[in-house]
Amino acid sequence: MKYTKLPAITGKQLIRLLEKDGWKENRKATHGISLTKKVGDRILVTVIPDTKASLPKATLMAILSEKQTGLGKKGLLELLNKYGI
Repeated sequence: MKYTKLPAITGKQLIRLLEKDGWKENRKATHGISLTKKVGDRILVTVIPDTKASLPKATLMAILSEKQTGLGKKGLLELLNKYGI
């Protein structure tokens, strides 16, 4: 299945997907799971809610932002098409 639009995705699914992309679980935070990834000379950090419920669109977009993961919609769609959910 080729994804062209963002599907409803849970926190657990997003964590698994990011781990396949090279993100490492740093620690469990009160708000979710903290993931880190070294990109060049920067270390990116994001906290993903560890939930089985679908993430709200605003939360998902904040996680995909340049400040957190730097993926954006396009990057997430590429990961979904590469690894699936």
